[in-house]
Amino acid sequence: MKLAIIGVGLIGGSLGLCLKDKLGDKIFITGLCRSEKSMKRAVELGAVDFASSNIKKVVEDADIIFLSPPVLQIVPMVKKILPFLKSGAIITDAGSTKQFIWQELKKILPPDIFYVAGHPMTGKEKSGVEVADKNLFKGKAYVIAENTGAPPEIKEKLMNVLRLTEANFLEIDIAKHDRCASIISHVPHLTAAALVTLLNHAGDDLDSCLKLVGGGFKDTTRIASSNADMWADICMTNDYAIANHLRDLQNILEGVIIAIENHDRQTVYDYFAKSKERRDKILETITFDPN
Repeated sequence: MKLAIIGVGLIGGSLGLCLKDKLGDKIFITGLCRSEKSMKRAVELGAVDFASSNIKKVVEDADIIFLSPPVLQIVPMVKKILPFLKSGAIITDAGSTKQFIWQELKKILPPDIFYVAGHPMTGKEKSGVEVADKNLFKGKAYVIAENTGAPPEIKEKLMNVLRLTEANFLEIDIAKHDRCASIISHVPHLTAAALVTLLNHAGDDLDSCLKLVGGGFKDTTRIASSNADMWADICMTNDYAIANHLRDLQNILEGVIIAIENHDRQTVYDYFAKSKERRDKILETITFDPN
């Protein structure tokens, strides 16, 4: 089997490491990299067998093409690789938003090239193949969006490979994916960035604030160190859901502001108590990724 990885960074590199570990010489992995340094490093680390900046060399004869660049680069990249794909090739991706990609791809894909929309719900605040991990997907949710045109046998061919990651796979409606991803991933990232940005409003207190920074601030804002390119693209391609959920969050905070200004301790207490109860119940059923 030949797998082509477009974007051999954290996600693409981790998939390569995992599949080489599980399949060895039964799979040949090629990777598209932008620089000689990143090509050399991807091969040295064992994430790919061959790396190049030449699109044709990377994707020709590939059975599966795995795309993991920033979301807005996925459709343009598919347009570039289409002339070199063999009949029956399967395209899948790791994009954090799905509706935008599918709406564009279904306009351009020929009937013998198949797309299966995917989103591994895992990652780190750092990026690049240097931080790739063969166990990155293990035990994590991995969404396969429903109804993106691929027949069952094609989807199963892909799943036979992806299941080697030992991720927890689930299929959900593509629109529901984007709404849920907004709540549990996209808005939290925006909020973490806002908390860091709040320091810019500290004025003369900034130096003292920085001296007081401890574990709580670091834990709450860890994901603000994520790749800016990736997150800007996510916001542009899931704008409706993100904007609505940010307004919901704004309304929640506005209620807390009013309660604090009115010295309404009971309302403030209830705010903390209910959120604690909700989170504790979540912790009973879900194991959070420590990374």
